[in-house]
This record gives sequence, C-alpha cells and structure tokens, in this order.
Amino acid sequence: YFTKAWRPLFFLRRGRKPVDDFSGGLCIYTDEEPKRGARLGMEIFLPDGSSVVCRSEVAWVERLPAGGPARFDVGLKLTAIHPLDRERLSGVLQHA
Repeated sequence: YFTKAWRPLFFLRRGRKPVDDFSGGLCIYTDEEPKRGARLGMEIFLPDGSSVVCRSEVAWVERLPAGGPARFDVGLKLTAIHPLDRERLSGVLQHA
C-alpha cells in the first residue's frame, strides 16, 4: 500500500532532464518503504478522469531528508501495460 503521491505519478526524478519518449518507468513519493524488486499492481489516474492499470516492479528506493514531501523517493519499472494504455500514459507524460 502506498500513500498518496505528493505530485501525480508522472513527474521526473530530481536532477534529471526531460525525455522525448516514455521509457517505461515512473517515480513516486511515499511514506512506506517498499522492498527493491517488489511487484505492484497500479492504477494511474490521468487528468482526463480515466485511468491506466498496469504492473510494476520497484527498481530503486531512496530515503528523503526530514521535512521532505515524503519519506521515500521510489523508482518503478513498468512490467506489464496494454499497448494502448502505454500510448495514453506517454501522451500525458509528454505534457507534464
């Protein structure tokens, strides 16, 4: 179980430059520490009110400093997503 993200699931990790295409990963903030390699089912809510359902795996976990937006910064690698949902998510990420 993850707590509500500080920002929507479609934001870049600190210090990284935007990319032109969706590489199949997401970054979230959470107060609960997931284990690296843990598999998660996710529903990502898009700005138009629809959602994308996919599976992911925890790629990395970094503890955030006290007073940050959450306790952990977590990288997720998408492991299963319908091709049409990937396109929809990619469109949202390109405009984020």
